Amino acid sequence: MTLLRDHDLARAFDHAAHTYDRLTALNPGYRTDLLRSARRLRLPRDGAGLHLLDLGCGTGASTEALVRAAPRARITAVDASPGMLRHALAKPWPARVRFRHLTAEEAATTAGEPYDAVFAAYLFRNVTDPDGVLATVRSLLRPEGRLAVHEYSLSGSGIHRALWTAVCHGLIIPAGTLAGDRALYRHLWRSVLDFDTAPEFAARLAGAGFTDVRTAPVAGWQTGIVHTFLARNGAAAPHPEGAR
Repeated sequence: MTLLRDHDLARAFDHAAHTYDRLTALNPGYRTDLLRSARRLRLPRDGAGLHLLDLGCGTGASTEALVRAAPRARITAVDASPGMLRHALAKPWPARVRFRHLTAEEAATTAGEPYDAVFAAYLFRNVTDPDGVLATVRSLLRPEGRLAVHEYSLSGSGIHRALWTAVCHGLIIPAGTLAGDRALYRHLWRSVLDFDTAPEFAARLAGAGFTDVRTAPVAGWQTGIVHTFLARNGAAAPHPEGAR
């Protein structure tokens, strides 16, 4: 199958936004795993004085994880799907949280001061140019700023690949089909199979100039299927063309 990309993917997320939270709630540990990944940033002083970016925030589950992990930080959350953002904005948020309708690539053109940390959940396998987005992230982070990527990235084991396919065809795709979003959830299945394995994505981070790259698995049935990738911004990164 052809993966959904760019505007087609954003439209698919728009259409699925009204059922997205209910479907993710079927995944045991979904929010707990996001919170664990956000806490793995190990932000000091509950985030006091820090400005964080939630890149690809969706309906706000990852934003909620950041709020809980760093309750005193300022948080800017961005997403390419206006439908997902509408559902995020309908939820109660502290005044220090703001949402913006931007793609990951556009985030660099509107940034002011560098961010102290970036959290990106379920983003990188959905972008057309992951290396370009990593360059954008480096341009957005202050030197030594922290990055946490929470992503479906298989271990490389055939067992985990087979388990992922079984779960998708037995639960995820049928549930998405009932909700009227079969194409999006077939994209989810296929995008994970086609994306980097965990060792490959860790190598991609290092190749993009990030340092102290570490990989940590999540718990439960998703062990070997979802990982947290942690890294720091290395030497000063060149800004992509058009960045400020």
